[in-house]
Amino acid sequence: MAITTFSDTRWLHGIAATAFLAASIPHAALNAQSLDSAETVNRIVGSEVGQEETKTNAEAGKVNSAIDRTRENIAVVRKTSKLDKVDIVFLTDAARTEGGPPPAIENKVRQHRDDIAELRKEIEANALLFNAIDSRRVQTEDVLAVEFDDPGKVVIYAAAKPPG
Repeated sequence: MAITTFSDTRWLHGIAATAFLAASIPHAALNAQSLDSAETVNRIVGSEVGQEETKTNAEAGKVNSAIDRTRENIAVVRKTSKLDKVDIVFLTDAARTEGGPPPAIENKVRQHRDDIAELRKEIEANALLFNAIDSRRVQTEDVLAVEFDDPGKVVIYAAAKPPG
């Protein structure tokens, strides 16, 4: 007859607990919320998230103006915790795959390089804005500017193409 010692039973309990955790991981992944549903995105972000595709020349004035106001918009991003609507404007011809922004916008980006880098960090730190852009698969390094024109609404200009 085998005699089981206390250290042997602890080892068996550890194996059993590890097996239980390993078996429950796939089930946990199935319960995770997907960002594919607009309803789920709106519930997580807490705001309506819209998107628009356009060419850079159609929005160049607005984008340049927003880039010029990046320093003041950083403070607004930092304080933003609730919005009614987040609009993401995809500047499709300014995407990296298309060669990046046209010279007029690229020069503005270069002039405000440090402020835009800080803006991107603030967006990453802001759960509402980060989840909004992430829901549309926009990376923070593709954000060129943000614009807070109307109360409760933000427009995010991204040099990217919408998810396929």
